[in-house]
Amino acid sequence: MSRTFQRALLGLALLGAITTAAAQQYDYDRQEQWQYPAALAQSPIDIQRGVAIDGDLQEVQSIELRDTVATLRIVDNGHAVEVEAHGPDALIRGRHFELMQFHFHAASEHTIDGESFPLEGHFVFKAQDGRLAVVGVMYVEGEANALAGEVLDALGDASEGEIEREDIAIMLPRDKSYHHYLGSLTTPPLTENVEWYVLDTPVTLSADQIAGFNARYSHNNRKVQPLNDRPLVHFAAH
Repeated sequence: MSRTFQRALLGLALLGAITTAAAQQYDYDRQEQWQYPAALAQSPIDIQRGVAIDGDLQEVQSIELRDTVATLRIVDNGHAVEVEAHGPDALIRGRHFELMQFHFHAASEHTIDGESFPLEGHFVFKAQDGRLAVVGVMYVEGEANALAGEVLDALGDASEGEIEREDIAIMLPRDKSYHHYLGSLTTPPLTENVEWYVLDTPVTLSADQIAGFNARYSHNNRKVQPLNDRPLVHFAAH
């Protein structure tokens, strides 16, 4: 056996090992095997409205989306349907963040007073200093959502697609009231110190649209984690 052939076999073996490790990393049936650096500030949580405290009205609390129309690239990344968006940004509590991507979990990862939802969207924003803020949106069955339909149509049976220009704002409610806490990413490496803003008002998708996301992933939701005495802050938008 030549050295070149041996190196090729070794490369294939390593690639297979990496692929297997990646698959195990996102194995939602074995979440207890996920490894993370700390365990006191993990996400998602059950948002218990009765323990939430009101936000300080002397501070800027609002979430303001800006430049929401963008070209979108849709990717099935192996564990979620993800939409990459470059251009939209937001002022979150008076600080500037840029939208990196949004993706979907079924069923919802966060629960509200123990209630789960068919689908949850995570809009991942990043500040210039690298800080992450994630806006969570719950989706329920009702009227169809135009952008959700375009996302599913653009993806089709492929692993990626593109939407030339669309307004991402229609995937979020107009009412930006939220519950806020400090948590983590909900997928490995489960990094902590992530700002979470889970919006109070759900957005509707049609039954067919919910089924379309479930056809891709119907169990990519992490189990709720203990709050561990973290402050849970509620802001009611006016």
